[in-house]
Amino acid sequence: MFLSGAAGPLLKPWLSWRAQKAGNPFLAITSLALLGVMTTTAAEDSLVEAVIGGTPDIFLRYRFERADDARPGLKRAYASTLRTALGYQTGTFHGFSAYGQFEDVHTIGEDRYNDGGSNQVNDRAAVVDPQGNEINQAFLRFSGVPKTLLAYGRQEITHREAPLHRFIGNVLFRQNFQSFDAFRVLNLSLPQATIDYAYVWNVNRIFGEDNPLPDASDFPMHSHFLNVQYGGLAFAKIEGYGYLLDFDSATARRFSTATLGLRVQGDYALASKTKLIYAAEVANQRDFGSNPNDVRVNYFAGELGLSQTIGGVIEALGLKLSVEQLAGKGGVQAFQTPLGTNHAFQGFADRFLITPGDGIRDIFATLNMKAFGAQFSTSYHVFSSDRDDYRYGAEWDFLVERVIAKRFLAGLKFADYRADRNALNVARNTTTEQAFDLTRFWAYLQFKY
Repeated sequence: MFLSGAAGPLLKPWLSWRAQKAGNPFLAITSLALLGVMTTTAAEDSLVEAVIGGTPDIFLRYRFERADDARPGLKRAYASTLRTALGYQTGTFHGFSAYGQFEDVHTIGEDRYNDGGSNQVNDRAAVVDPQGNEINQAFLRFSGVPKTLLAYGRQEITHREAPLHRFIGNVLFRQNFQSFDAFRVLNLSLPQATIDYAYVWNVNRIFGEDNPLPDASDFPMHSHFLNVQYGGLAFAKIEGYGYLLDFDSATARRFSTATLGLRVQGDYALASKTKLIYAAEVANQRDFGSNPNDVRVNYFAGELGLSQTIGGVIEALGLKLSVEQLAGKGGVQAFQTPLGTNHAFQGFADRFLITPGDGIRDIFATLNMKAFGAQFSTSYHVFSSDRDDYRYGAEWDFLVERVIAKRFLAGLKFADYRADRNALNVARNTTTEQAFDLTRFWAYLQFKY
């Protein structure tokens, strides 16, 4: 089922598959494989070698998560889940190759958590790791064009170093990853530059393939992702982007927006073992496509920090001060990032996965340390609104991870969000959760090959 063909017109099966609901990406790969019928024994042998001479991969992650949500009527949640992802990358045949990945999330023990709608457990806190299985990725690559890679099918798309996928991400912290049904082009023709474009017609979301809630399993859309990065400067890396999102369903149309932005980040050596780290980013977001609302909001992020290499038991230390502001003018007029890995932003507790109508200003400090072969991180966030400048609350986050025997990773993680009970926060955000305390704890072990 991971076959790929080298001959025949590619456009016909691409358009045929795109006309269907993008729920079976193997259909496209199979169609393209059938076009690659060869007439010589040598060619057939090469095709077989490409298919059977590929590379398998496996990803296993067990995680225990506990959530205490102070919203009325919610009991403590306990989630014990195992993610299994099995993939296979074929060899290359006349520039074509294919990749497929099967994903399974299995609950170990009882469902004592709200998984986001599938398990119908409504009296406990949310832990969005629904049980189920699906095809997470299945796409065809073509590398026959110089300095260009084409990919068609279901695939994960990211534009930044994990997990900091602010606008486009695979939501890799959740057990059911996010992927996109898309046609993607990466081009390296310009020196020190990467041009990355994708046309996307469906998003396979983290809430599970069989989730009955509207827009939970899929986000049908007609969207364009453009990201251009330039690394030719000694002092900084420059990134420009344009994300034109146009959602099909009525309940998701408020997220249809055009976002244009620019980011600059880099570091500067102050001494042989000391670096200054800096970044600045601005973006503008407007309503686009099917959005019935008038949206005109801005985004700003900045960070400044120091990184110190020490050596010995404590290998390195880093301290960083950051600010991130997503503007809000009330109601639906707030800067949104519906396709990002939002768990990596505004604290681990996930109180701000959707930007409140009044927007958010997050001022935070992060201390990182590499010691005893492990990575330690602590951060403290102060959250306030962009509109009317009132306080949502504050949060402490803690993380420790350690690589074991190269392929194993063990980790502990904790988040404690404390809501401010001022009058505006209580009046405006009891339905959007920011007015209530929330703590989360995770313990996990993963294996990757």
